[in-house]
Amino acid sequence: MKRKNKLCMFLVLPIVLSFSCSEKKMERTEKAEDKTCEISTLVKGDVTKPQLTVILAEKLTSLPLSCIEKHYPYKPGHVHKSEKSTVPHHVKTPVFSGCFDWHSAVHMHWTLVRLMRLFPDIKTKDQIVELLNRQLTKEKVKKEIEFFEQKHNQIFERTYGWAWLMRLQSELILLDSPDSKRWAETLKPLVNMIRDRTIEYFKKLPKPVRPGTHSNTAFSMNHMLAYAHAAADKELEQSIETTALKFFKNDRSCPVGYEPSGVDFISPCLSEAYLMSQIMDRPDFAEWLDRFFPEMCDKNFKNITTPPTVTDPKDYVIGHLVGLNFQRAWAYKGIADELSKNDPRKEVFIELSDIHLKSGLEGMDKTGYGGSHWLASFATLAFTN
Repeated sequence: MKRKNKLCMFLVLPIVLSFSCSEKKMERTEKAEDKTCEISTLVKGDVTKPQLTVILAEKLTSLPLSCIEKHYPYKPGHVHKSEKSTVPHHVKTPVFSGCFDWHSAVHMHWTLVRLMRLFPDIKTKDQIVELLNRQLTKEKVKKEIEFFEQKHNQIFERTYGWAWLMRLQSELILLDSPDSKRWAETLKPLVNMIRDRTIEYFKKLPKPVRPGTHSNTAFSMNHMLAYAHAAADKELEQSIETTALKFFKNDRSCPVGYEPSGVDFISPCLSEAYLMSQIMDRPDFAEWLDRFFPEMCDKNFKNITTPPTVTDPKDYVIGHLVGLNFQRAWAYKGIADELSKNDPRKEVFIELSDIHLKSGLEGMDKTGYGGSHWLASFATLAFTN
Protein backbone atom coordinates (compact mmCIF):
# COMPACT_ATOMS: atom_id res chain seq x y z
CA MET A 1 0.00 0.00 0.00
CA LYS A 2 2.82 2.37 0.92
CA ARG A 3 4.62 1.54 -2.31
CA LYS A 4 1.43 2.33 -4.26
CA ASN A 5 1.07 5.67 -2.49
CA LYS A 6 4.68 6.52 -3.30
CA LEU A 7 4.07 5.64 -6.92
CA CYS A 8 1.03 7.93 -6.96
CA MET A 9 3.10 10.72 -5.51
CA PHE A 10 5.72 10.32 -8.23
CA LEU A 11 3.02 10.38 -10.88
CA VAL A 12 1.30 13.44 -9.43
CA LEU A 13 4.45 15.43 -8.66
CA PRO A 14 5.40 16.17 -12.31
CA ILE A 15 1.83 17.40 -12.92
CA VAL A 16 1.98 19.66 -9.86
CA LEU A 17 5.39 20.96 -10.90
CA SER A 18 4.10 21.55 -14.41
CA PHE A 19 1.19 23.64 -13.12
CA SER A 20 3.54 25.43 -10.72
CA CYS A 21 5.99 26.29 -13.52
CA SER A 22 3.12 27.44 -15.74
CA GLU A 23 1.81 29.68 -13.00
CA LYS A 24 5.26 31.20 -12.45
CA LYS A 25 5.65 31.76 -16.18
CA MET A 26 2.26 33.49 -16.28
CA GLU A 27 3.27 35.64 -13.31
CA ARG A 28 6.48 36.71 -15.07
CA THR A 29 4.52 37.54 -18.23
CA GLU A 30 1.96 39.56 -16.29
CA LYS A 31 4.72 41.44 -14.48
CA ALA A 32 6.43 42.18 -17.79
CA GLU A 33 3.16 43.55 -19.20
CA ASP A 34 2.66 45.66 -16.08
CA LYS A 35 6.03 47.38 -16.47
CA THR A 36 4.64 49.98 -18.84
CA CYS A 37 1.31 50.67 -17.11
CA GLU A 38 2.27 54.12 -15.84
CA ILE A 39 5.28 55.27 -17.82
CA SER A 40 3.55 54.44 -21.10
CA THR A 41 1.25 57.40 -20.48
CA LEU A 42 4.27 59.67 -20.70
CA VAL A 43 5.15 58.57 -24.20
CA LYS A 44 1.76 58.10 -25.84
CA GLY A 45 1.49 59.67 -29.25
CA ASP A 46 4.23 60.54 -31.67
CA VAL A 47 7.61 61.35 -30.18
CA THR A 48 9.72 63.35 -32.60
CA LYS A 49 13.16 61.75 -32.72
CA PRO A 50 15.90 64.39 -32.96
CA GLN A 51 18.42 63.81 -35.73
CA LEU A 52 22.14 64.54 -35.73
CA THR A 53 22.52 66.33 -39.05
CA VAL A 54 25.79 67.59 -40.44
CA ILE A 55 24.60 71.14 -39.70
CA LEU A 56 24.02 70.26 -36.04
CA ALA A 57 27.37 68.43 -35.93
CA GLU A 58 29.11 71.56 -37.21
CA LYS A 59 27.36 73.60 -34.52
CA LEU A 60 28.47 71.15 -31.85
CA THR A 61 32.10 71.28 -33.04
CA SER A 62 32.02 75.09 -32.93
CA LEU A 63 31.65 75.00 -29.14
CA PRO A 64 34.89 73.12 -28.33
CA LEU A 65 36.69 75.02 -31.06
CA SER A 66 35.77 78.23 -29.26
CA CYS A 67 36.75 77.14 -25.73
CA ILE A 68 39.66 74.66 -25.84
CA GLU A 69 42.21 77.48 -26.08
CA LYS A 70 40.14 79.89 -23.95
CA HIS A 71 42.09 80.09 -20.69
CA TYR A 72 39.67 82.18 -18.65
CA PRO A 73 37.34 81.92 -16.80
CA TYR A 74 38.81 78.74 -15.33
CA LYS A 75 38.30 76.58 -12.21
CA PRO A 76 41.58 74.74 -11.43
CA GLY A 77 40.28 72.38 -8.72
CA HIS A 78 43.68 71.14 -7.51
CA VAL A 79 45.80 71.44 -4.37
CA HIS A 80 48.59 74.02 -4.12
CA LYS A 81 51.69 72.76 -2.33
CA SER A 82 53.20 76.24 -1.90
CA GLU A 83 53.30 79.67 -3.51
CA LYS A 84 55.59 78.21 -6.16
CA SER A 85 52.71 76.15 -7.50
CA THR A 86 50.46 79.18 -8.02
CA VAL A 87 51.35 79.55 -11.68
CA PRO A 88 48.66 79.80 -14.39
CA HIS A 89 46.81 76.57 -15.03
CA HIS A 90 47.70 76.58 -18.72
CA VAL A 91 51.37 76.33 -17.71
CA LYS A 92 50.74 73.26 -15.52
CA THR A 93 48.26 71.43 -17.75
CA PRO A 94 48.74 72.94 -21.22
CA VAL A 95 46.73 70.32 -23.12
CA PHE A 96 43.56 70.49 -21.03
CA SER A 97 43.56 74.10 -19.88
CA GLY A 98 40.50 75.58 -21.56
CA CYS A 99 36.73 75.15 -21.35
CA PHE A 100 36.50 76.28 -17.69
CA ASP A 101 38.05 73.16 -16.10
CA TRP A 102 40.33 70.21 -16.83
CA HIS A 103 37.67 67.53 -17.35
CA SER A 104 35.54 69.72 -19.63
CA ALA A 105 38.60 70.41 -21.77
CA VAL A 106 39.15 66.66 -22.03
CA HIS A 107 35.65 65.77 -23.13
CA MET A 108 35.46 68.72 -25.52
CA HIS A 109 38.56 67.31 -27.25
CA TRP A 110 36.66 63.99 -27.41
CA THR A 111 33.69 65.75 -29.01
CA LEU A 112 35.83 67.02 -31.87
CA VAL A 113 37.38 63.63 -32.54
CA ARG A 114 34.09 61.73 -32.47
CA LEU A 115 32.25 64.15 -34.74
CA MET A 116 35.17 64.23 -37.15
CA ARG A 117 35.10 60.42 -37.24
CA LEU A 118 31.35 60.27 -37.87
CA PHE A 119 31.33 63.18 -40.35
CA PRO A 120 34.61 62.87 -42.30
CA ASP A 121 33.69 65.76 -44.62
CA ILE A 122 32.54 68.16 -41.90
CA LYS A 123 33.36 71.81 -42.77
CA THR A 124 35.23 72.34 -39.53
CA LYS A 125 37.59 69.40 -40.12
CA ASP A 126 40.63 71.51 -41.03
CA GLN A 127 40.14 73.66 -37.93
CA ILE A 128 39.84 70.54 -35.78
CA VAL A 129 43.01 68.96 -37.17
CA GLU A 130 44.99 72.19 -36.76
CA LEU A 131 43.78 72.57 -33.18
CA LEU A 132 44.58 68.98 -32.21
CA ASN A 133 48.01 69.30 -33.79
CA ARG A 134 48.65 72.32 -31.55
CA GLN A 135 47.26 70.62 -28.46
CA LEU A 136 48.47 67.04 -28.59
CA THR A 137 52.23 67.52 -28.64
CA LYS A 138 54.84 65.56 -26.70
CA GLU A 139 55.98 68.68 -24.86
CA LYS A 140 52.48 69.53 -23.64
CA VAL A 141 51.65 65.96 -22.65
CA LYS A 142 54.92 65.77 -20.72
CA LYS A 143 53.79 68.78 -18.69
CA GLU A 144 50.49 67.05 -17.94
CA ILE A 145 52.36 63.97 -16.70
CA GLU A 146 54.64 66.08 -14.50
CA PHE A 147 51.56 67.67 -12.96
CA PHE A 148 49.94 64.30 -12.18
CA GLU A 149 53.19 62.95 -10.74
CA GLN A 150 53.20 65.57 -7.99
CA LYS A 151 52.10 64.15 -4.65
CA HIS A 152 49.08 66.39 -4.14
CA ASN A 153 47.81 65.87 -7.68
CA GLN A 154 47.85 62.09 -7.85
CA ILE A 155 44.09 61.89 -7.21
CA PHE A 156 43.24 65.02 -9.23
CA GLU A 157 40.10 64.44 -11.34
CA ARG A 158 39.56 60.92 -9.95
CA THR A 159 37.51 59.36 -11.49
CA TYR A 160 35.44 61.62 -13.75
CA GLY A 161 38.31 63.33 -15.55
CA TRP A 162 40.22 60.03 -15.68
CA ALA A 163 37.27 58.37 -17.36
CA TRP A 164 36.92 61.07 -20.00
CA LEU A 165 40.64 60.89 -20.74
CA MET A 166 40.23 57.18 -21.49
CA ARG A 167 37.14 57.91 -23.58
CA LEU A 168 39.16 60.45 -25.59
CA GLN A 169 41.89 57.88 -26.19
CA SER A 170 39.33 55.29 -27.27
CA GLU A 171 38.01 57.72 -29.86
CA LEU A 172 41.48 58.40 -31.21
CA ILE A 173 41.94 54.63 -31.58
CA LEU A 174 38.60 54.27 -33.37
CA LEU A 175 39.29 57.17 -35.75
CA ASP A 176 42.18 55.15 -37.19
CA SER A 177 43.85 57.78 -39.35
CA PRO A 178 47.53 58.79 -39.58
CA ASP A 179 46.76 61.91 -37.53
CA SER A 180 44.79 60.07 -34.86
CA LYS A 181 47.45 57.37 -34.53
CA ARG A 182 50.05 60.05 -33.88
CA TRP A 183 47.80 61.85 -31.40
CA ALA A 184 47.00 58.58 -29.58
CA GLU A 185 50.67 57.67 -29.36
CA THR A 186 51.46 61.12 -27.97
CA LEU A 187 48.71 60.90 -25.34
CA LYS A 188 49.42 57.26 -24.44
CA PRO A 189 51.91 57.85 -21.57
CA LEU A 190 49.38 60.01 -19.71
CA VAL A 191 46.56 57.55 -20.41
CA ASN A 192 48.69 54.62 -19.20
CA MET A 193 49.46 56.44 -15.96
CA ILE A 194 45.78 57.12 -15.29
CA ARG A 195 44.80 53.60 -16.37
CA ASP A 196 47.21 52.05 -13.84
CA ARG A 197 45.98 54.33 -11.08
CA THR A 198 42.41 53.36 -11.90
CA ILE A 199 43.08 49.65 -11.40
CA GLU A 200 44.79 50.35 -8.07
CA TYR A 201 41.93 52.61 -7.00
CA PHE A 202 39.29 49.98 -7.71
CA LYS A 203 41.24 47.48 -5.61
CA LYS A 204 40.97 49.67 -2.53
CA LEU A 205 37.66 51.51 -3.05
CA PRO A 206 35.42 50.06 -0.29
CA LYS A 207 32.05 51.20 -1.68
CA PRO A 208 30.81 52.86 -4.86
CA VAL A 209 30.36 56.63 -4.98
CA ARG A 210 26.77 57.37 -5.96
CA PRO A 211 25.92 61.09 -6.43
CA GLY A 212 24.56 62.63 -9.61
CA THR A 213 27.71 64.63 -10.19
CA HIS A 214 31.39 64.13 -11.06
CA SER A 215 32.40 61.43 -8.58
CA ASN A 216 29.75 58.87 -9.61
CA THR A 217 31.53 55.52 -9.94
CA ALA A 218 29.15 53.86 -12.39
CA PHE A 219 29.26 56.79 -14.83
CA SER A 220 33.07 56.72 -14.90
CA MET A 221 33.10 52.96 -15.36
CA ASN A 222 30.93 53.30 -18.47
CA HIS A 223 33.57 55.49 -20.13
CA MET A 224 36.46 53.37 -18.92
CA LEU A 225 34.84 50.21 -20.24
CA ALA A 226 34.53 51.80 -23.69
CA TYR A 227 38.26 52.50 -23.61
CA ALA A 228 39.09 48.97 -22.40
CA HIS A 229 37.18 47.55 -25.37
CA ALA A 230 38.73 49.89 -27.93
CA ALA A 231 42.25 49.30 -26.59
CA ALA A 232 41.69 45.55 -26.05
CA ASP A 233 42.83 46.09 -22.47
CA LYS A 234 41.63 42.86 -20.82
CA GLU A 235 43.14 43.64 -17.43
CA LEU A 236 41.29 46.94 -17.15
CA GLU A 237 38.10 45.38 -18.48
CA GLN A 238 38.30 42.63 -15.86
CA SER A 239 38.99 45.15 -13.11
CA ILE A 240 35.91 47.19 -14.07
CA GLU A 241 33.63 44.18 -14.41
CA THR A 242 34.75 42.56 -11.15
CA THR A 243 34.39 45.80 -9.22
CA ALA A 244 31.03 46.65 -10.79
CA LEU A 245 29.58 43.24 -9.94
CA LYS A 246 30.88 43.52 -6.38
CA PHE A 247 29.34 46.96 -5.98
CA PHE A 248 26.09 46.68 -7.90
CA LYS A 249 25.02 43.08 -8.55
CA ASN A 250 22.89 42.84 -5.40
CA ASP A 251 21.37 46.31 -5.68
CA ARG A 252 17.59 46.49 -5.78
CA SER A 253 14.84 49.10 -5.65
CA CYS A 254 16.95 52.05 -6.76
CA PRO A 255 15.60 55.17 -4.97
CA VAL A 256 14.32 57.00 -8.03
CA GLY A 257 12.16 59.13 -5.74
CA TYR A 258 15.29 61.02 -4.69
CA GLU A 259 16.28 61.98 -8.23
CA PRO A 260 17.27 64.42 -9.44
CA SER A 261 19.05 66.65 -6.98
CA GLY A 262 19.10 70.32 -7.88
CA VAL A 263 22.52 70.14 -9.55
CA ASP A 264 22.61 66.66 -11.12
CA PHE A 265 23.95 66.00 -14.59
CA ILE A 266 24.02 62.23 -14.05
CA SER A 267 21.17 59.93 -13.08
CA PRO A 268 22.73 57.57 -10.50
CA CYS A 269 20.06 54.91 -11.10
CA LEU A 270 20.14 55.01 -14.90
CA SER A 271 23.92 55.23 -15.05
CA GLU A 272 24.24 52.12 -12.92
CA ALA A 273 21.60 50.28 -14.94
CA TYR A 274 23.39 51.13 -18.18
CA LEU A 275 26.69 49.88 -16.78
CA MET A 276 25.16 46.57 -15.72
CA SER A 277 23.60 46.17 -19.15
CA GLN A 278 27.13 46.23 -20.57
CA ILE A 279 28.65 43.59 -18.30
CA MET A 280 25.81 41.10 -17.71
CA ASP A 281 24.34 38.57 -20.11
CA ARG A 282 21.00 39.71 -21.51
CA PRO A 283 18.73 37.32 -19.53
CA ASP A 284 20.62 38.01 -16.28
CA PHE A 285 20.44 41.74 -16.89
CA ALA A 286 16.69 41.63 -17.54
CA GLU A 287 16.17 39.88 -14.20
CA TRP A 288 18.53 42.31 -12.46
CA LEU A 289 16.55 45.22 -13.93
CA ASP A 290 13.33 43.69 -12.56
CA ARG A 291 14.81 43.95 -9.08
CA PHE A 292 16.46 47.32 -9.65
CA PHE A 293 13.33 48.99 -11.02
CA PRO A 294 10.54 46.90 -9.44
CA GLU A 295 8.02 49.74 -9.16
CA MET A 296 7.96 51.18 -12.67
CA CYS A 297 4.26 51.91 -12.19
CA ASP A 298 4.89 53.86 -9.01
CA LYS A 299 4.47 57.64 -9.22
CA ASN A 300 8.08 58.13 -8.05
CA PHE A 301 9.38 56.53 -11.23
CA LYS A 302 8.21 59.62 -13.10
CA ASN A 303 11.09 61.46 -11.42
CA ILE A 304 13.47 59.86 -13.92
CA THR A 305 11.09 59.69 -16.89
CA THR A 306 10.14 63.37 -16.92
CA PRO A 307 12.73 65.94 -18.09
CA PRO A 308 13.86 68.05 -15.12
CA THR A 309 12.75 71.63 -14.57
CA VAL A 310 15.67 74.03 -15.00
CA THR A 311 14.92 77.21 -13.06
CA ASP A 312 18.06 79.09 -14.11
CA PRO A 313 19.91 77.57 -17.08
CA LYS A 314 22.70 80.18 -16.88
CA ASP A 315 23.57 79.18 -13.31
CA TYR A 316 26.73 77.09 -13.66
CA VAL A 317 25.48 74.28 -11.40
CA ILE A 318 21.68 74.46 -11.71
CA GLY A 319 22.35 74.41 -15.45
CA HIS A 320 23.73 70.90 -14.94
CA LEU A 321 20.12 69.74 -15.24
CA VAL A 322 20.18 70.56 -18.96
CA GLY A 323 22.99 68.04 -19.34
CA LEU A 324 21.07 65.51 -17.25
CA ASN A 325 18.64 65.26 -20.16
CA PHE A 326 21.46 64.13 -22.44
CA GLN A 327 22.85 61.64 -19.92
CA ARG A 328 19.41 60.11 -19.39
CA ALA A 329 18.90 59.90 -23.15
CA TRP A 330 22.24 58.10 -23.52
CA ALA A 331 21.44 55.69 -20.68
CA TYR A 332 17.86 54.91 -21.74
CA LYS A 333 18.98 54.12 -25.28
CA GLY A 334 21.89 52.00 -24.07
CA ILE A 335 19.67 50.00 -21.72
CA ALA A 336 17.05 49.51 -24.42
CA ASP A 337 19.67 48.13 -26.80
CA GLU A 338 20.40 45.32 -24.34
CA LEU A 339 16.76 44.29 -23.80
CA SER A 340 15.13 41.59 -25.91
CA LYS A 341 12.67 42.54 -28.65
CA ASN A 342 9.67 41.28 -26.71
CA ASP A 343 10.56 43.15 -23.50
CA PRO A 344 7.86 45.86 -23.15
CA ARG A 345 10.38 48.22 -21.59
CA LYS A 346 12.46 48.39 -24.77
CA GLU A 347 10.26 50.70 -26.84
CA VAL A 348 9.32 52.80 -23.83
CA PHE A 349 12.97 53.41 -22.99
CA ILE A 350 13.76 54.33 -26.59
CA GLU A 351 10.97 56.89 -26.57
CA LEU A 352 12.11 58.23 -23.20
CA SER A 353 15.57 58.63 -24.71
CA ASP A 354 14.12 60.72 -27.54
CA ILE A 355 12.08 62.86 -25.13
CA HIS A 356 15.11 63.70 -23.01
CA LEU A 357 17.34 64.29 -26.03
CA LYS A 358 14.83 66.78 -27.40
CA SER A 359 14.55 68.53 -24.04
CA GLY A 360 18.33 68.80 -23.77
CA LEU A 361 18.63 70.35 -27.21
CA GLU A 362 15.91 72.86 -26.38
CA GLY A 363 17.77 73.95 -23.25
CA MET A 364 21.36 73.92 -24.49
CA ASP A 365 21.35 77.34 -26.15
CA LYS A 366 19.94 78.99 -23.01
CA THR A 367 22.89 78.19 -20.75
CA GLY A 368 25.55 80.71 -21.74
CA TYR A 369 29.19 79.76 -21.12
CA GLY A 370 28.12 77.77 -18.07
CA GLY A 371 26.76 75.17 -20.48
CA SER A 372 28.52 75.84 -23.76
CA HIS A 373 31.88 74.83 -22.25
CA TRP A 374 30.70 71.21 -21.83
CA LEU A 375 27.21 70.43 -23.15
CA ALA A 376 28.32 69.67 -26.71
CA SER A 377 30.01 66.55 -25.32
CA PHE A 378 26.90 65.23 -23.62
CA ALA A 379 24.73 66.02 -26.64
CA THR A 380 27.18 64.19 -28.91
CA LEU A 381 27.28 61.21 -26.58
CA ALA A 382 23.47 61.04 -26.43
CA PHE A 383 23.22 61.10 -30.23
CA THR A 384 26.04 58.71 -31.05
CA ASN A 385 26.84 56.32 -28.18
